[in-house]
Amino acid sequence: MSSKTSSPTGKNAPVAEWQLRLYVAGTTPKSAAALANLKVVCETHLAGRYSIEVIDLLVNPQLAAGDQILAVPTLVRKFPEPIRKIIGDLSNEERVLVGLDVIPRD
Repeated sequence: MSSKTSSPTGKNAPVAEWQLRLYVAGTTPKSAAALANLKVVCETHLAGRYSIEVIDLLVNPQLAAGDQILAVPTLVRKFPEPIRKIIGDLSNEERVLVGLDVIPRD
């Protein structure tokens, strides 16, 4: 089962500009840290313009094949294209922002 988290929106809100999918394996400390770190980054830099879908591969292992997930936690930016992936607990904010292409690479 996947769960969705998103920023607060009204009834007529536009589709989120940033569609993110976080793959985890159960409720491990690393998975929880990745989700918490991702929420901080999104609220700080993408407030009101993102959606997060959390996919637990212990519940739905078949979903790993679609995005070619080899390690968890893995963050996948589905939109805007191109698809980008970041593996790890997302604790390095600058690495996450560069990886998602929110800020340019140096």
